[in-house]
Parts: sequence; C-alpha cells; structure tokens
Amino acid sequence: MNGRSPIQNGYDIKMKKLPVTLPGVVLLELDIHTDHRGRFLEIFHHDRYREFGIDADFVQDNFSSSVRGALRGLHYQLRRPQGKLVHVTRGEVFDVAIDIRRGSPTFGKWFGARLFVGHQMWIPPGYAHGFFVMSDVADFAYKCTAVYAPADERTIAWNDPELAINWPMPSQPKLSARDAAAPKLRDAELPDYVP
Repeated sequence: MNGRSPIQNGYDIKMKKLPVTLPGVVLLELDIHTDHRGRFLEIFHHDRYREFGIDADFVQDNFSSSVRGALRGLHYQLRRPQGKLVHVTRGEVFDVAIDIRRGSPTFGKWFGARLFVGHQMWIPPGYAHGFFVMSDVADFAYKCTAVYAPADERTIAWNDPELAINWPMPSQPKLSARDAAAPKLRDAELPDYVP
C-alpha cells in the first residue's frame, strides 16, 4: 500500500493482508471500529482492494444463511468462472479455495481459513469454493465477477481423498442433494489453466 489510510465516516481505515499458500488467493483482516453505538467496517473499496491484488469488476452480490454443520460446496462455474470476494456478517465458517485449473502448477491444492466478522477471502476465477459452518448460524455474503449461470455450475466432492481437505468437523456435514452426489476432482469437468 502507499501508506495512506483514507478517512471515512470519521474512521482511519486500515486493512492487513494475511499469508496464504495459493497464488491469487487473498486473505484480508479488516479494521473494525467499535463504540457505544455498535461497529463499523468497510467491506469493499475498489482502489484500496486493487492495491491488495483484487482488481475485479463485480456484477452480482449473494447472501446465504446456514446452520451449524452445513457445508456448501465445492462449487465453481465452468465456462463463466466467478471470482468471489467472501465474508461472514454473523457467525464463523471454515472457507476453502481449490485450484481446479488443469495444467496449473498448483492444480488440486487447497487453502482454507476460518472466517468471521472482519475477515475476507478473495477466490479467483478458476478455483472451486466451499465453506463449512462452525457456529450456530452463519450469514455469508459474497461479491461475484460473473453472474450465476445454473447450467454452467459444477461441483466437486467435499471429501475427495485426493484433495484431503482438513475440514474442522466432528461428524458428517449437512449437504444439499447435489453436493452429496458431487464427483471427485479426477472425474469432474474442469477449466484449463491460462497463464
């Protein structure tokens, strides 16, 4: 960053980029301002996010509310890949990004992080995404770089042994019928890596 923090609503806005293990994935810790009225945080500012490696044009915002033990994913769109900037507005999730681009140097690798209020993750196009709910309820919001195209959506099995995702769950998760029947990575229709 350029060292300057914009002042918004009387607050000096700061963000911190946290370490990740996959290229293109960005994990951010936001600045939460709290007083007797409640809290305030900035969840997107195009110029500031571009400085952190997120230079995207968002065209759709989504929101889900899920109960403890729910697992949503692993989802992606094949021909209209979506970049997603995700965050939790209530509760806590374990959020996962997986490089599914055939031919990529990090193909089949995953990165996961606990997300709660004040943390965001950027999942670039060409990555599958999913999350597991660790709190009683989790409200989850995300910005997308492409509109949802139902015929283009694909899934990968959350428990594919070749991916070996270390989900923090004590028992079988709550799944949709589609996610429960998802193919393994080796059997899935996947995008190609474009350097």
